[in-house]
Amino acid sequence: MRRVLSNPLNPGADSPSLAFAVVRVPFFLEPEYDESKPFIESNRDRLVKKWGGKEGWERQKRLHDLKGRGLAAGIPHFNLDRLASNSMASHRLIQHVGKRFGLNVSEALYDRLNVYYFVQGHALNDKPCLAHVAAETVKEALAKQDANAAEHAPGEEEILSFLHGNDGRIEIENALRALRKLGVHGIPKFIIEGSAVIDGAAGPETFVRVFREVERRGKVMGGPIFGDILGINQDLWMKGSHTRESFLLNEE
Repeated sequence: MRRVLSNPLNPGADSPSLAFAVVRVPFFLEPEYDESKPFIESNRDRLVKKWGGKEGWERQKRLHDLKGRGLAAGIPHFNLDRLASNSMASHRLIQHVGKRFGLNVSEALYDRLNVYYFVQGHALNDKPCLAHVAAETVKEALAKQDANAAEHAPGEEEILSFLHGNDGRIEIENALRALRKLGVHGIPKFIIEGSAVIDGAAGPETFVRVFREVERRGKVMGGPIFGDILGINQDLWMKGSHTRESFLLNEE
């Protein structure tokens, strides 16, 4: 997306309208994890068990080049001993923030939670810790748009109250059922224009080629298939999560 936004095919008057709307569809790596516990085990223990022992895990690392792909994405270190937990709370939170403040804000929170979990090693079901990071991140993201908007950012107590409730759970469960019907049993997967499913192992050129085709066409052929399921209204989709204007602003 950054490559397309930074170098549009038409750099003239029409280029500011170039935008992407990214929605993070929930997926559970370990759906049987006990939701009442802050964490279950370390990710190292989880993966060693999953691949039948240390030898099997080492073979998977070599096969998928996880460290190399992380470096290419700008992540110099994955915390292998990060705390693995049920992730319902974090999925509910991402969707809640997106619907309330916009997809650009939920993307900022998603990026922050990637560091929180994959690098810093915190559990995604540690609700007090999650509320602290979310409150801080949402406020910062809103302040970049409008200083006055940041005044309406939720505090830790408000977010913690949400996390201890059940709002948004039905939407997450419905999305998981829809993924199963689509035959999605692993991640990452990318659904573009409501139909094209691209595996996360695809290189950046694959995505650029697809995005350029849409850009040349000047319109999107298919609608968001998870919009209604997750309760995301049309206005949020149209505002997008990554726009050329915001990209240029961040580059200044």
